[in-house]
Amino acid sequence: MRDDLSPTARALQALEAIQNTPGITAERLGRRLGVSDRAARRYVAILREAGVPIDAVSGPRGGYRIGRGLRLPPLMLTAAEATGLVMAVLEGHPGAADADDLVGGGLAKILRALPRQVAEPIRLRRGPAKAPAAVRHETVTELIAACEATRTLELGYQAGGGGPERTMRVDPWAVVLRHSRWYLLAWSHQADAVRVLRVDRVTAVLSTPRTFTPPPDLDALRTLEEHLSQHWTHEVDVLLHAPLTEAARWLPRSLGRIEADGDDRTRLRATTDNPRWYARQLAALPMLFEVVGGDDLRAAVVALSEQLARAAPHNGVRGRGPGRRRP
Repeated sequence: MRDDLSPTARALQALEAIQNTPGITAERLGRRLGVSDRAARRYVAILREAGVPIDAVSGPRGGYRIGRGLRLPPLMLTAAEATGLVMAVLEGHPGAADADDLVGGGLAKILRALPRQVAEPIRLRRGPAKAPAAVRHETVTELIAACEATRTLELGYQAGGGGPERTMRVDPWAVVLRHSRWYLLAWSHQADAVRVLRVDRVTAVLSTPRTFTPPPDLDALRTLEEHLSQHWTHEVDVLLHAPLTEAARWLPRSLGRIEADGDDRTRLRATTDNPRWYARQLAALPMLFEVVGGDDLRAAVVALSEQLARAAPHNGVRGRGPGRRRP
């Protein structure tokens, strides 16, 4: 196998691999470094000669481990690693949004250490988790770096549903992790409009010499969530019987845009690709609502109401009004 890096650089890579995977064998270490087993053992020997205590345990559960007495250097995270760590904990820890919470206080320190362009899209709030999509670490790092440098990119992008790959020229505004999925919020030069791109579908990242000026006072998370509620197949137009402030407390922004409709009512407008799912979200709201527009959503709400009615039969007695008594 070729070993283009210096022995010192490879030895440091070996140290990181052993730290991250205690019990790693020479064979696995070699695969991790892209070298032979023999070369991997040589790098372990270099570390030992430098005074790094590395223990080797034989047997089926054996392998290399860092021995006692090693003082680790200060923790260093890339912007992508720190962003991913913060977002993942926010979605999984109930007190992560509270600076007085032990975990929340730690996250606040990480946010203060991040560059402003990276920390801005992060909000100390939680949301339901989805199954995470596979994303290359290098891709996230490149996109975050482009956001920080305000540099226009040429992206290779694979459309959903196995569609053709296309090339896009974009101004990257922010990389956001929302509901365990990475998104790139960007301005598309071809569409001349804001676009939200799934990072797991980005196949190539090419930096260009051109720079751009991001929009002032950009609320990346709000823009992302509002965009995710639009541009789908089925119309959503709902009248909520609650004032705007009350509706905003219960409605995630990803469900749509809301605006006041008088003093005690709120209008919700959006689109969806799954009316049945949307009907269930509406049914969970602690307020009355009316479907004003969207035939598919209206049909889904009716179907859900009939399903709920069948789930709670009146002991087999039908047609009894609320004022009727049993004989």
